Amino acid sequence: MPTTGVSPELMVIAVGSGSVIFSHVNDPGFWLFKEYFNLTIGETIKSWSMLETIISVCGLIGCLLLGMVV
Repeated sequence: MPTTGVSPELMVIAVGSGSVIFSHVNDPGFWLFKEYFNLTIGETIKSWSMLETIISVCGLIGCLLLGMVV
């Protein structure tokens, strides 16, 4: 990656952030969230996918901000 000028550390953060976007029923956290808050599967898909998407976007924004500093 030295030829591209991309920091490997920032690349890992970007990939990790992108990997959590819209996880659904194959994620164990989905079922824990569903049972803990006593939600239906439909309600859990809506709330869990929104939560994971927000986490992913915040991680990507943080990565872009770090890219300006590093």
